[in-house]
Amino acid sequence: MLGSRALCRGIAAAGRGVGLQVSSSFATGPRQSDGTFYEFRTYTVKPDKMKDFLELTSKNIHLRTAHSPVVGYWTLEFGGMNKTFHIWKYDSFAQRAAVRAALAVDQEWQEKYLSRMLPMLHKQENEITYLVPWCELGSPPKDGVYELVTFQMKPGGPAVWGQSFKAAVSAHIKTGYTKLIGVFHTEYGLLNRGMIMFISKCSRFCWAPGAAWQGNNCCFR
Repeated sequence: MLGSRALCRGIAAAGRGVGLQVSSSFATGPRQSDGTFYEFRTYTVKPDKMKDFLELTSKNIHLRTAHSPVVGYWTLEFGGMNKTFHIWKYDSFAQRAAVRAALAVDQEWQEKYLSRMLPMLHKQENEITYLVPWCELGSPPKDGVYELVTFQMKPGGPAVWGQSFKAAVSAHIKTGYTKLIGVFHTEYGLLNRGMIMFISKCSRFCWAPGAAWQGNNCCFR
């Protein structure tokens, strides 16, 4: 199994592994019956603007969370530079559309944050994910070392790789070094990806190779 690691510092709590990556707006796996999904957002910040970005976000993040809850908001320390990673929870696509519409007319949000923040960014990326059927979202503490492990899975979603993946995750948790926050799979964006988020007692892990997936992992603080 191929791997990469990234370390992030939290500012608010909450194909194959190589080669061509395919993106699409079409679903590749079964959806959760309750409709709840999680938007993963990654912002690449201009290197000379990172300090200003974090200060602005820490001061004004409440304007955004007034519209919908954030699971967590982190900055990368290893595995990528000048990046922030955040997870937003939505009950449905209709709710997300309503939130986006409300933000567009929220004058305080637009003037105090968005108009000042956007010039600091180099790139924005997002993916829509669901929890796998056998996992519930854990409650991340405000501080800690996080690991986000991303796998390029075989096509077909959790119906194909779910049981073997679940066994690997369970075995990893039994080591006692990590607490599981969530196991996700992509529905929109890069296809056939599985993600696991842990909060860890250490920043190094070893995954045994699996026939159903290849991937990469990263650590956050």
